[in-house]
Amino acid sequence: MRASTPTPTGELPALDTPGIVAGGAASADAADATRDGADDPTTTVHDGHPVAGVRVAPIIAVLVVSAFVMILNETLLSVALPTLMADLSITAVVAQWLSTGFMLTMAVVIPTTGFLMKRLSVRTVFTVAMLLFLTGTAIAVVAPSFPVLLAARVVQAAGTAMVLPLLMTTVLALVPITARGLVMGLVGVVISAAPALGPTTSGFILERWSWHYLFVMMLPIIVVALVIGLLFIRNYTEPQKVRLDTVSVVLSAIGFGGVIYALASISSIVDGSSRLAPLLAAAVGLLSLAVFTARQLRMLARGDEPLLDLRPLAVRTYTVSVLVILMGFATMLGTVVALPLYMTGALGISSLQVGLTMLPGAAASGLLGPIVGALYDRFGPRPIVVPGIALMALVCWLEVILLDAESTTGMIIALNVPLGLGMAMVMTPLMTLSLGALPRSLYGHGSAILNTLQQLAGALGTAVFIAMLTLGAVVSAQTGASEQVAQAHGATWAFAVGGVMCTIGLALAVTLRAHPAEAEPAR
Repeated sequence: MRASTPTPTGELPALDTPGIVAGGAASADAADATRDGADDPTTTVHDGHPVAGVRVAPIIAVLVVSAFVMILNETLLSVALPTLMADLSITAVVAQWLSTGFMLTMAVVIPTTGFLMKRLSVRTVFTVAMLLFLTGTAIAVVAPSFPVLLAARVVQAAGTAMVLPLLMTTVLALVPITARGLVMGLVGVVISAAPALGPTTSGFILERWSWHYLFVMMLPIIVVALVIGLLFIRNYTEPQKVRLDTVSVVLSAIGFGGVIYALASISSIVDGSSRLAPLLAAAVGLLSLAVFTARQLRMLARGDEPLLDLRPLAVRTYTVSVLVILMGFATMLGTVVALPLYMTGALGISSLQVGLTMLPGAAASGLLGPIVGALYDRFGPRPIVVPGIALMALVCWLEVILLDAESTTGMIIALNVPLGLGMAMVMTPLMTLSLGALPRSLYGHGSAILNTLQQLAGALGTAVFIAMLTLGAVVSAQTGASEQVAQAHGATWAFAVGGVMCTIGLALAVTLRAHPAEAEPAR
């Protein structure tokens, strides 16, 4: 019976054309450049069949390791913020810009990656991304003040924004369809386990050395990855002379930047300390995104090259998959930030203990990722995703019920491990499903949309979790509760947000088709 069932890869009938532009834009010319009959067969990509001289395993390994370090870097400072506040003499609001500035830069750069990967060779994109991250990290190692450290984070983020879409589109370009689930399982480790490992790594280092060593630790890994990448990465696409629509770049920068700034300022809006600036930023950001969207659609209708092709959003399987990913990702990043605050504020444990408590959940997510990928190749997405997002929702609601000012680290680990397992069950299949459901010419833009929205989801999850934690603690303190009890009560408010998000994700996940090849093509 299985022999007659289509392999649940997420591919559409529209994907029968043999050539692809990995990471390219959505024009017909882009697709034609790598189809049968291309002038240079050494740079012609046939889906799942790498060109001559391209060794797939080292390329994927280098990109996975690079992306892992870069995403780990994104949450590395969550435990270090109190240390940075004391050392740099800054407030919590100012310190938060080290994370907000990173996400802002990511959201601004990622929409341009479709253009960059079409205009530049794969090797050039990789080299520029790695050098940017290496430069930012080196600056952070010697940063004497907050402005210098913030600038270093911005440079790091620019490199990170280029590597993530490059990783996903390279997997789709060079990995055979029957093995994509397994390889995307490794990518799922990067996306889900790396952020959770940030507090663990940070707590271990801060217990022994200064915060500068958080960045020292990354330098040798990035240098080695850059050298290996330069040795093995070969171009599998032809760079094309395309025009960059600067108006769209400006609109996307203002739009995504304004929205992320507003999301990062939710705590200020809730407590009333600053409302005008965040609300104004939100209004300007949303207006800019509306104009940006209209411009992309108008350019596409005229036959011009849009900065970000929005046609992937017309594919139902892609859109539903992305929405579920966003619910899970927002919950995960919110938990990564709120759980350490709960443990230090309500339970009074050290940074190192916080890191060690978070480690099992991150390890569980990382170990399960490749296994989930193999299961996806065999059974398809829905039998894995639905139980995974349901498990995340259950854990969040159990955190609301069970965690208080007297909880043990054993209880936290017992809840955090299944949360990590659920995240692996959601991220790995849906990343494969969402991008695999697109026509090949839209891989690059689909990846850019997914990564951009993940930054928005991360900002939303982090900001809302912290806002609810703060608000819940204030309400509890007004009733006469002690500081520890108030912090614990606030944490339950934050975890309730995660429960709501994952419950919404569950409702969406059950609508996924059992065999995504049935999905409709983009128009």
